[in-house]
Amino acid sequence: MLDINWSEVTFWNRDGHPSANNNLYGSHPFYLVMEDDGSAHGVFLMNSNAMDVALQPAPALTWRTIGGILDFYVFLGPEPKSVIRQYHDVIGYPFMPPYWGLGFHLCRFGYFTTNITRNVVKRMEEAKMPLDVQWNDLDYMDERRIFTYNKENFSDFPAMVDEFHKKGMRYVIIVDPALSSDGPPGTYKPYDTGLKRGVFILNETDQPLVGRVWPGPSVFPDFTNPETHRWWYDMVNSFHDEVPFDGMWIDMNEPSNFESGSLDGCPKNELENPPYIPGVRGGSLKSYTVCASGKQYLSRHYDVHCLYGLGHAIASNRALNKVRRKRPFVISRSTFPSHGHYAGHWTGDISSDWENLYYTIPAVMLFNMFGIPLVGADICGFAGNTTEELCVRWSQLGAFYPFMRNHNDFHSQSQEPYVFSQKAQAAIRKALLLRYSLLPYLYTLFHKAHTAAETVARPLFFEFPSDPNTWTVDHQMMWGEALLITPVLQQGKTEVKGYFPPVTWYSLYDGSAVRSKGQYVVLPTPLDTINVHVREGCILPLQLPNTTTTASRINPFKLIVALSESGAARGELFWDDGEGLLTFERGDYTHILFLATSNIIASTLIHVNSQIDGLTLGEVSVFGVANPPQKVFVNGVSISDFSFRLDTKVLSLPKLSLPIGMEFTITWSWGN
Repeated sequence: MLDINWSEVTFWNRDGHPSANNNLYGSHPFYLVMEDDGSAHGVFLMNSNAMDVALQPAPALTWRTIGGILDFYVFLGPEPKSVIRQYHDVIGYPFMPPYWGLGFHLCRFGYFTTNITRNVVKRMEEAKMPLDVQWNDLDYMDERRIFTYNKENFSDFPAMVDEFHKKGMRYVIIVDPALSSDGPPGTYKPYDTGLKRGVFILNETDQPLVGRVWPGPSVFPDFTNPETHRWWYDMVNSFHDEVPFDGMWIDMNEPSNFESGSLDGCPKNELENPPYIPGVRGGSLKSYTVCASGKQYLSRHYDVHCLYGLGHAIASNRALNKVRRKRPFVISRSTFPSHGHYAGHWTGDISSDWENLYYTIPAVMLFNMFGIPLVGADICGFAGNTTEELCVRWSQLGAFYPFMRNHNDFHSQSQEPYVFSQKAQAAIRKALLLRYSLLPYLYTLFHKAHTAAETVARPLFFEFPSDPNTWTVDHQMMWGEALLITPVLQQGKTEVKGYFPPVTWYSLYDGSAVRSKGQYVVLPTPLDTINVHVREGCILPLQLPNTTTTASRINPFKLIVALSESGAARGELFWDDGEGLLTFERGDYTHILFLATSNIIASTLIHVNSQIDGLTLGEVSVFGVANPPQKVFVNGVSISDFSFRLDTKVLSLPKLSLPIGMEFTITWSWGN
């Protein structure tokens, strides 16, 4: 929630460590207002120029932009979820990520060789930790030049990636936008061909604008130029022929420039020094980026600066689409409205401390509102040294980031799950396996985001807008409408206080009920536990977890049925091959509806394809069964293998083997 007591927000994308009251990686000139009666409305200014937004206690907002047009959109809701859907109707619905992209990702700036990288994967396997995607930072490159690899430290780079694929894993590389420009002609193909094809941002003399980034003197692709997109595809395709990577991590795309402006400086004109300069970090538009007067295909950089990361994301999405002919996976640092249509986001170079752990919750919820549901923070933090307790608690919360990656700086201590004590490893493993068991539900939420503009992670007030107690809750979040996550966010705590809106909530672990009237509840939270509760009236599809999604996707499913007071519940499952292009649009998917009414649970096949063949429903747990059942029937046949706990009112059917792709009915009775 924004402070409206004469505070100010500045939009102008910029590299830097996250800190209070500074412009950062992305710009999203959109706000949502909660009104006294629980209604909501939203406002979006489609403008990519630098701007300040002053918030005043009237309440009122003053927009001060230094260019562009005043293209306002007003979304009337009236519910918060309707406001977001209306906003996404304008900016585009989120892309559908590959299933493997929802698994656990591991990276570090400082995996200096293929042997080090292989050893990381080996140690994760030895620790029996789930790991779907291994990453490398700049370390794989030859002199930190994109679309190259170090022929000494990464001499067997392609073979390493092939090995990961044979394990059922995927592999992601970092690809910054800036290219080295100081090599002899003919020695660096991306620069040589880019120069010939005219794809770089130009200076006042119509020469490529040269700044300084990781490889040294560098030029910057102009992603507003259609030719740049064709050139980018050619570079991605050529490098993929050498190294069969699966996804792209696009960083430094604000764009970041260590030499503010350019190596030759910037001209003295009104674009560099406009009459009004918003409250940008560094005091000038060129601070840590390129000259505002830089020439681009569509306009001067002054007008399109905040679109740079979006252009980078679009080009990378389209290139991967054509190269792999599978669903693209792109994670970007810089963002702008409509970014989620092409890529996900991680929240940048956050510090390893408890304060930053907390701030990741509102960040994840905000980016879901912005239409970027595939979002997460560097688990355990990026900068500085984590502690064992912090990393355990962060891994537990991170298991509920829509995008889950552990990543840190080589100056910091290692923080892979296997470096900690056996007790801590067990807690992290438990959190990872919990996430993997919930992936069918999470994947279904992403399908709803992709097709209906729903959020994946969301604030409580989205589900309970008429309860003003939910409006300011930012230390908890929900997955969809069904799951309430209440993490520990403070050092040394073994209990946590969470707000429970006025319905019945069931512990995900044992079905014990919290019958809330709209109140805070203190929950025991030992080091190996994060509190997760299921909302009454919901049915969750789960799956027996494994250490990769390749392995877990063939395991039996489980249903958790959380009955309402009237005995009703509803849920659904979306399933496809996990990475095919446009599977929903082509009708190549399975959609199953699960309904519970009174003492009956039934499935209805909305749409079926062959990807569901051979998969079974192995277990059902029903929370909130009022009385002990005497008999249970599956498809009309009585079964004896069921149990009922009087204390928690949970009915368990642990040994089913029902084809999930065929309709079924489960009933129970209380008489003989």
